[in-house]
Amino acid sequence: MDKKVLFSTLWVFVTVNYIFCDVFTLFYAPDLNQFLTGKVGDIELTQGFLLTFAIIMEFSMVMIVLSRVLRYFLNRWFNIVGGIAFTLIQAGTLVDGDFTMHYLFFSIVEISTTLYIVRAAWTWRNPEKIKI
Repeated sequence: MDKKVLFSTLWVFVTVNYIFCDVFTLFYAPDLNQFLTGKVGDIELTQGFLLTFAIIMEFSMVMIVLSRVLRYFLNRWFNIVGGIAFTLIQAGTLVDGDFTMHYLFFSIVEISTTLYIVRAAWTWRNPEKIKI
């Protein structure tokens, strides 16, 4: 499979998982009640907080497109850096240990996917330099 198609597809997959995890969270009454109060645990859901996470999530959506259009060098490094960043962000949300079973499940899928993106980008060799 063409690496550009692979990376784009993986970013679609991980982004959809992020979205569905958030949707499922709204179905869990204790979490929904916290969202309705505007405070989840110690986090206050301000417009600034939501904007910050909107910008972070936009990066995963932009990677869908960038993976298709960037040339090898930038594509490879954007996927490595993006994959590492999203792995660390998602792993960081698991540090306090206060999460639901569905959140842990989605997190394992998301972290596995972003780690795979890093590995695949790291081992990707420039197809233009390969001579047969």
